[in-house]
Amino acid sequence: MEKRQEPGRRSVLGAAALGAGAAVFAAAGPAAAATTADPAGRPSRPTPAGRPAKLPVPFVIGHRGASGYRPEHTFGSYQLALDMGADVIEAGDLVPTKDGHLVCRHEPDISATTDVADHREFAGRRTTKTIEGKKITGWFTEDFTLAELKTLRAKERIPDVRQHNTLYNGHWEIPTFEEVLQWAEREGRRRGRPVWIYPETKHPTYFRTLGLGIEEPLAKLLRRYGRHTAHAPNLLQSFEPSSLRRLSELGVKCPKVVLLDEPSVRPADFVASGDPRTTADLLKPEGLKWIAGFAQGIGPWLPQIIAQDDKGKLGKPTTLVRDAHAAGLFLTPYTVRNENSFLPLDFRVGRNPGDYGNSLAYFKALYATGIDGLFSDDPDTAVLAAEEFRRH
Repeated sequence: MEKRQEPGRRSVLGAAALGAGAAVFAAAGPAAAATTADPAGRPSRPTPAGRPAKLPVPFVIGHRGASGYRPEHTFGSYQLALDMGADVIEAGDLVPTKDGHLVCRHEPDISATTDVADHREFAGRRTTKTIEGKKITGWFTEDFTLAELKTLRAKERIPDVRQHNTLYNGHWEIPTFEEVLQWAEREGRRRGRPVWIYPETKHPTYFRTLGLGIEEPLAKLLRRYGRHTAHAPNLLQSFEPSSLRRLSELGVKCPKVVLLDEPSVRPADFVASGDPRTTADLLKPEGLKWIAGFAQGIGPWLPQIIAQDDKGKLGKPTTLVRDAHAAGLFLTPYTVRNENSFLPLDFRVGRNPGDYGNSLAYFKALYATGIDGLFSDDPDTAVLAAEEFRRH
C-alpha cells in the first residue's frame, strides 16, 4: 500500500541515531496511557470490537511478505515472512489479468517488478495509461492473460536501495491469489494453525471502468476456500471505502480496513462519485465514526500516528490512536523499513541511505502509541521489537 510513498518522499522519512531513540520512545508513552489491567495486573490496551482476538497485540504484518529480503509479492517473500514469525502476511495487492484472474502485484504496472522489458514478444504492449489522474508508461496486468504473465519472472523493485535482493531476480513467478490461498492452506496444515493474510484491492474504481471488477472474483475465491466468514484468518483492505462495502454486499464478513492516504488526497471512489471529502476529513472523529459503520479498522500512514517536523524528525504522537479506538476501530499503520532512507531523520545511522538505521527504536515508539499492528518489510525486526515491547 505504499503507492503514494514515492522516492522523493522516502528521503524525508529517515531513521534516528541510537541516542535519540530512547527519548522518542518516552515521548510516545502518554498516547497509550488509557489502559485497563488484566487479571495478572499487567497493563493491557483497549480492545476495538473488530480487532481479531486471535492475533497478539501488537501484531506484525509482513509487508508484501518479507520484501526487505526478497523481491516483493513472491512466494519466496511470503514464505520468509511466515518463517520469520510475522503474524499476518500481506499476500496480495490484487490486480486483474485480461482474462479476469487476480494476481499479486504492488501495482498494475509491472515494469519495475518483473522482467517484462526483456521479453521482445511483449514490446508492443508497452503503453501509457492514466490511473487516478496520473499518467504512467509501462506494461499493465490488464493487458496480459494469466498464461502470458506466467512466462514472466519477478525482480527487485528498488535495486538501488536493496541491491542484495537482486540476487533473486528471475527466480519466482507472479503468484495468483488462488495460489496464495492454497499456499496458506498448506502452511496452516503443516503448522497446525491458520495462516493469516491481508490482501488489498488495488485501484478498484479504475478496474471497474475496464469491466474488470476486483470484488466479485475476490469474494468468489474467499468463499471457495472458506475465508469469507467473520472469523476467517484474513483481513481485507482498500484505499477505496466503496470497495470494502461492495465486499460486504457480496457476503464477505471478515474484518475490513480502510487505508488512509496523505491528508489532502481524495479516495478515487470519492472523486468518481463526487464526494468532496479528503483523507483529512476521514481522520477526524466524525470521519472515523463513518468508517466504523462498515469497517473494523484503518491503515494510516505512519506520520498520521506520530507527526514529523519540517526537517523529517519524529515529533509527538497525534490523537489518532485514541480517536480510532474510541470509534471502535483498530489501527495497522504502514510501513516501517530498516534502511535509513525510509526512517525519520533522527533515527538514521550514518550517511548511506541503504544502510540500516535504528529501526528498533522507531518500532518501539510506534508500538508505544497503542497501535494494534504494523506493516514492515523486515518482519524479523518488527517481531523482535514487538516481543520486547510486550514483555515490558
